[in-house]
Amino acid sequence: MTSRRVSPISDSATRSLPQRRCVLVCQNRSCLRSDSDQVLAAFQAQTELPIFVSPSQCLGQCGSGPTVKVMPDDTWYCRVKVADVAEIVAQHLHQNQPVKRLLHPRFHLQYEAYEPPPS
Repeated sequence: MTSRRVSPISDSATRSLPQRRCVLVCQNRSCLRSDSDQVLAAFQAQTELPIFVSPSQCLGQCGSGPTVKVMPDDTWYCRVKVADVAEIVAQHLHQNQPVKRLLHPRFHLQYEAYEPPPS
């Protein structure tokens, strides 16, 4: 068995490459009733990014669908609509900033909601 030697990529080249991600879109019954098939198609139409988009079996969040999970970030989005896909792509996948208004509250606590109002 022969091994191939791969030349290392410089740090600056690595930083300029977008992070490779996997986007899972639930395609189970509850999510399908909320048009998750169209959400999946909208993500699949985004061909300019190095992302792997895949339909998924039930992600266990049936009351919050359509559910989208971005890996390896382990970011969960809930109630995603087709119109939200462009924002997720631009803000999260391009700029590494999750879309706060779509984050699933079960997995992403938003502590601002628990802060007392200013006096």
